[in-house]
Amino acid sequence: MSGNSDPLTPRAKLAVTAGKAAAAVSRAAGRGSGSVIGGRVALKLDPDLLARLATHLDVILVSATNGKTTTTRLIAEALRAAGPVVSNALGANMPAGITSALAGGSDAKYAVIEVDEKYLSGVARDTDPKCIALLNLSRDQLDRAAETRMMAEHWREGLAGSKAVVVANADDPLVVWAASSSPNVMWVAAGQMWKDDAWSCPSCGGVMQRPGDDWFCGECGFRRPTPTWALSGDHVLDPHGSAWPIHLQLPGRANKANAASSAAVAAVFGVPPQVALERMHQVQAVAGRYDVVQFMQRDLRLLLAKNPAGWLETFSLIDPPPTPVILSVNARGADGTDTSWLWDVDYTRLTGHPIFVLGDRKLDLAVRLEVANQHFQVCENLDQAVQMAPPGRIEVIANYTAFQDLRRRVGN
Repeated sequence: MSGNSDPLTPRAKLAVTAGKAAAAVSRAAGRGSGSVIGGRVALKLDPDLLARLATHLDVILVSATNGKTTTTRLIAEALRAAGPVVSNALGANMPAGITSALAGGSDAKYAVIEVDEKYLSGVARDTDPKCIALLNLSRDQLDRAAETRMMAEHWREGLAGSKAVVVANADDPLVVWAASSSPNVMWVAAGQMWKDDAWSCPSCGGVMQRPGDDWFCGECGFRRPTPTWALSGDHVLDPHGSAWPIHLQLPGRANKANAASSAAVAAVFGVPPQVALERMHQVQAVAGRYDVVQFMQRDLRLLLAKNPAGWLETFSLIDPPPTPVILSVNARGADGTDTSWLWDVDYTRLTGHPIFVLGDRKLDLAVRLEVANQHFQVCENLDQAVQMAPPGRIEVIANYTAFQDLRRRVGN
């Protein structure tokens, strides 16, 4: 980090101004929020800008394969009880987007920042975070992010000796391996529904034993640490053993786990669990996720799922059969161009649901559903799928760019 006592030098101020101008032009041209292009322009003018912008903030970084956008939002809501917060709420989670977000937070006390897994070490180096939340690691965008164990090793090296309090999921062996290099870890029993990326020991490669909720390696002794925070049903257990009710409008067990980790982070900054969890109740949707929208006189609930672990969690929270389900999958740059992950998703969980398939890779998905013995119809677009769907609320599940396409179509 820069040792300059005034973090915003004339050059930095020029970079911020130029970045905001570029973002405004991008928005005016209808090319999204402009946060990424704005950040790129700003960093081009001052490569140290991210570090400068972070100097006056208590920075909290949130990284994971799944749930980081929602958890970032929950932590931000909780910490507003203690002071003004700046956050990259729209999910622009690489250095350019993060720089853009911090440039708008000159009056903030806290910065709650979602970070793409691949960039965590670099962003942590630049922002000197007080706290880092690590939720899970599973396969995702293999053509870009590589294999999960390599990502865990990358995290482990980047976090070694970090001064930050690391709030980490004790139930994910890959996260535990990554966090264990840090001297100050707070373990949270947040659960792990998807286990297929953690059957071999990240420490020695041996076979992981998983009796009940516990896990350990029978060969090297690497094992689940004792958590100090835990998700227990509809409550968060704090380090004193007190149970605090979870108040969420967001559905599903995964979001309760996100709330448990968020409460642990808030406590690092002196916000009590009761206050933190009550504030989280205000969150109804996150960047369009979980929104119920009206389209063609039908209610559609929009759900994002972009990898096998995410689809498994999403299937657990949709309404039971015969609720109609629309599935949409793309394979553009932001999704990862490799769709082989579709074969790792258990689509038999959709048995009994009328299924409608769309998106750039609808035929890839159709082949996978055929093999899973599911009844489905391939549709040209959302309008056709909605017209064909039987009565009732429709669950719409899409991966990243497919989700953005659908939001634009329904005007969300």
